[in-house]
Amino acid sequence: MWIGIDASRATGARLTGTERYSREIIAALLSIAPQHCFRLYLREALDRDFLLPHHRSDGVQPVIISRRRLWTHLGLARELAARPPDALFVPAHVLPMSFIRSSARRRIHTVVTVHDVGYRRFPDAHPPVQRLYLDLGTWLSVRCADVVIADSEVTRRDVIHFYGGGRADDRVVVAHPGPLLLAEVQEDEVRRALTKFGLDGGQPYVLHVGTLQPRKNLRRLIQAWARFVARSDSSEMRLVLAGGRGWGSEDLHAEVEAAGLQASVVFTGYVSEAEKAVLLRHARAYVFPSLYEGFGFPVLEAQLVGVPVACSNTSSLPEVAGEAALLFDPLDVEAIARALETLFGDEGLRARLIEAGRRNLARFSWDACARTVLEGLAVAQCKA
Repeated sequence: MWIGIDASRATGARLTGTERYSREIIAALLSIAPQHCFRLYLREALDRDFLLPHHRSDGVQPVIISRRRLWTHLGLARELAARPPDALFVPAHVLPMSFIRSSARRRIHTVVTVHDVGYRRFPDAHPPVQRLYLDLGTWLSVRCADVVIADSEVTRRDVIHFYGGGRADDRVVVAHPGPLLLAEVQEDEVRRALTKFGLDGGQPYVLHVGTLQPRKNLRRLIQAWARFVARSDSSEMRLVLAGGRGWGSEDLHAEVEAAGLQASVVFTGYVSEAEKAVLLRHARAYVFPSLYEGFGFPVLEAQLVGVPVACSNTSSLPEVAGEAALLFDPLDVEAIARALETLFGDEGLRARLIEAGRRNLARFSWDACARTVLEGLAVAQCKA
C-alpha cells in the first residue's frame, strides 16, 4: 500500500525532540516495511544521505510542498485531496482541518502521534497562542485519526482524559520511541567544545539540555544549585544549562545573578549535535527537573553514554527512567539540592545508576515503535 507521511518536521537546521522523533520513526518505517511504498511530504528536500542507510531509493517518493504559511491546512490538504495515499501517518499531532469533514476521513485513514499534552497540565508554562494551537491540533487529531500513538502510558491517559471524555479508547496505543543516538565526534571537536564553554579545565559539571522555558523548571534548579554550592567544599563544580532561549526564559540570568552564581552556572545557548554529544559524554551527572514530559529523550541519551541521571518523579519520567534514575519532587527545591549532592558524592549509587541505565535502554527500540505505527496503518487500511 501507499503510505503518506508528514515529513515536514524531519528537515531543518535545528532539530528538537519532535523533529528527531520524525526522522527516526520515518527511517525505521522505511527499513522494516520494504513491501510498502511511501510518499514523504516535505517543506524542503531531505538531506541526500537520509535514505541511503535504509536502501530505499525505490518505493520512496519525496513530495515537496512549497508553502510558507498554513503548510498543513492548505498545502498538505490539497496534495492529499489530489493524490490520496492509502493511509497517512503524522508524527507530530496535527492533521489538516479538512479532516473534520467525514468525506476526507473516509478517503484517507490515519495514524497520528501525540507526544504530550503538557500545555493542559501546566497551561501557564506555554504562551497563550501556542497553547491554543496545540489544544486545537490535538483535539482535531484525536477526533479524526483512526489510531493515535502516544509516546508513553502517561500521555495515553492524558489524551483519553482531556480529549476522550475519560472513556476507554482502544484507538489510543502506546509506542515508546527508541533512544536518540549521539553524534560521533573527533578529539579536536571535543577540545573545541569544552574550550568554548569554559570547561576545558576538567571541572566536574552537572548538565541539563533543553530549550530554556518555564516547563523545564530551571528556576528551581538554579535555586537548588545555590543551596548545593553553599554546602559544598569545592568551587570547581559547574551547572551547565545547554539550550536556546525559549518563551519565558529571560529571567534565568537574573536568577543566577541574584544568587551570585555567575562563576558556577554556564549558559551555552543553542548547541549543535556534536557539542551536545561532547557535553553529555563528559558530564558528571544529568539532571532533568521538568514539570511535565510526554517522554523524556534526555534520560535515555544520558544512560546511553553512562551518565547517572536525576529527574522529576512526575509525568512520564519515572516510566522512561525505570529504576535507573534518582527521582525527586520537581516542586521541592531542597529535594533537587539533595539529589545533586547525592549524584556528586555517592560513588556506589552512581555506579548502580549507570549499570541500571544500560539495562533500562533494552526496553526501547525504534523498530518496535515503527512496528506499532505500521500495525496502526494496516488497521486503518483494513477499515477502508
